[in-house]
This record gives sequence, C-alpha cells and structure tokens, in this order.
Amino acid sequence: MTNPEKPSRNEDDYFARQDADLIERQRKLATDSATAAERKSHFMRCPKCGGHLTTSLFNRIQIEQCPDCHGVWLDAGELDTLVAHPEPGVIGRMLGDLLHTFRKKSS
Repeated sequence: MTNPEKPSRNEDDYFARQDADLIERQRKLATDSATAAERKSHFMRCPKCGGHLTTSLFNRIQIEQCPDCHGVWLDAGELDTLVAHPEPGVIGRMLGDLLHTFRKKSS
C-alpha cells in the first residue's frame, strides 16, 4: 500500500524534467534577448571607430560612410555588384567620387 501524501518516484521525475525544461527555455529567452540588444546597439555603427554611419548612393550602389573616421563600408554583395558592373572603370570612378566627397567634407 502506498502513502497518498508521498508522490511516486515517476511523479518526482516528471516535475524535475518540467523544471529543467522551464529553466532551459528561460535561459534561451535571456540569451536571445541579450543577443538582440547587442545587435541593436551596433546597428549602423562604424566597426572601426563606433561613429554613426550614414547611407549614400554612389553609382547606383548604396554604401555606408562614417563621418568621423571616413571609413566606407559595403554590404554583402555590393562589392560583387561593382566588380561585375558592365561599364569599365566604375570602381575607379566610384573611389574618385568618394575621395572627392570626403575632401569636400574635410575642408
């Protein structure tokens, strides 16, 4: 005969698994939340100096520029788009345009 006040061993195991699952879900939620906050804090920030990036259009390619350190950043695929551009010399012209723009801003 079993004691009605004492839970069975299976019942103890069940609640231990439930607690472990709940703890794991809470850890994952906390980790996901921390990762999202970290990404948000870096969004549109210069990877070199931390300044706020601005977006510009050069030769139909959208680039990000840092007004503080004058870094230029391309998103995934944008360099490939420039390299595959049908008009020869577009990369040189783009770099020339960028240099001209930065010289105007520095003056």
